Amino acid sequence: MKTPIIDSLKILQRKNEISFHTPGHKGKDTLIEWTKYIPNIDTTELPGMDNLHNATGIIKESQQLAAKTFGALETIYSVNGTTGGIYIALAAITNPGDKILIQRDSHKSMYNASILNRLDIEYIYANYNEAHHMYTGVNPKSIELKLKEDPDIKVVAITYPNYYGICSDIKKIAEIVHNYDKILLVDEAHGSHFVFSDKLPLSSLEVHADITIQSTHKTLPSFTQTSMIHVGTHRVNIEKLKTMSSLYQTTSPSYLFMASLEAARAYMEGEGKGRLDRNIDIISYLTDTLQRIYGAYVFTGAEDDNTIYDKDITKILFGIKGITGTNLSRMLMEDYNIYLEMADFNYALALASLMNEKSDFEMLIKAVENIAKHGPNKSSSSINLHMPMSRIVLPVYEAFYSNKKAVALKESIGRVSSSFIIPYPPGIPLICPGEEITEELVDYITFSLSKGIDIIGLIGDNKEKIEIIE
Repeated sequence: MKTPIIDSLKILQRKNEISFHTPGHKGKDTLIEWTKYIPNIDTTELPGMDNLHNATGIIKESQQLAAKTFGALETIYSVNGTTGGIYIALAAITNPGDKILIQRDSHKSMYNASILNRLDIEYIYANYNEAHHMYTGVNPKSIELKLKEDPDIKVVAITYPNYYGICSDIKKIAEIVHNYDKILLVDEAHGSHFVFSDKLPLSSLEVHADITIQSTHKTLPSFTQTSMIHVGTHRVNIEKLKTMSSLYQTTSPSYLFMASLEAARAYMEGEGKGRLDRNIDIISYLTDTLQRIYGAYVFTGAEDDNTIYDKDITKILFGIKGITGTNLSRMLMEDYNIYLEMADFNYALALASLMNEKSDFEMLIKAVENIAKHGPNKSSSSINLHMPMSRIVLPVYEAFYSNKKAVALKESIGRVSSSFIIPYPPGIPLICPGEEITEELVDYITFSLSKGIDIIGLIGDNKEKIEIIE
């Protein structure tokens, strides 16, 4: 009997790796002795077990407890992650044909939600910091300018924090959005832990974001695919939100997932909060120590960049001179059994949570010390990841559903893309469906490929073709 997934998971289990990646529970069976209950609690809507799509009993009570803990008016569990949560939330606060303003560096689920809900998109661009070779925060004044120019915009969707832990001025953004009587949606996938420590950035719910979606599984100890949709103000129609939740979520929601969300919340109300503060202090020590290692560097912010309002310390963004971030991540995995969340050309990202042990951080320090000691320690050229802007020709949903054909990159200049083209890093769409393909964009794609940057969306054995509208 062949079981390739199970076999690989068994191998991974035996490795007992040091986890600086999602999920936030880090593989620890500490909240509940899950092995005592699985698979028995993998059940269905039996009498007394309530129904996520018509919660009147235990699920309703559990969601109310979550709302109180996170500071929301109402909370709905998402068993399809923040991806599903964004689909639900955006559908609840818009109607087909509405116009929304989103960050260009939004997660692809925001684009997919726009396609599913047939929404017109306008973009706000995060600042590109030339000195540090990364996209940082969004300038609130740019949002205000967009809202002044286009009163048809109904919703402003912000990513807070970004993947690197950089936080825009969410309080100012909320004030501007509400001054223009618009709705603020916050993709807070990486910020579910913020509310549990005053040593961390503000939670968007604290500044009255209208609707916030959090990946509880990323930074708190719940299972992968578990998230929460939090309603922050009365601008959101709760009944429509519940309707959209039933539309986009499975009719067989996992009780295991819902129990995991509840266990994570309960843990954070008790022992978890203290554990989080303890680890934040350890991370502060780790950051200081790494910065003293010859050849190593840690990004903690930039004083000359006013779009960085705050930085989540649990996203440890670091590197070693002369070693690309991707190579550093590979070395840590192969030689030290340390697995990171991600890496790009310039940085490696260790995603820590309250469930990491002190020994995990100590091992990371020792590994970086050793690699830096034996590494090149010479400055290497960096890649400028600042991408050219594109021009919208058709709504994203119209282009996505159009008839397509594949052509060579050079032949696509002047045509309209029917695909998402996403360089990784930085993971921001270079081209979206409905946008014009220019010579500058094609040159950027060619340059990126020559530097070993993966381009998602290109087709062909050598990624030499792109899909366009016929």
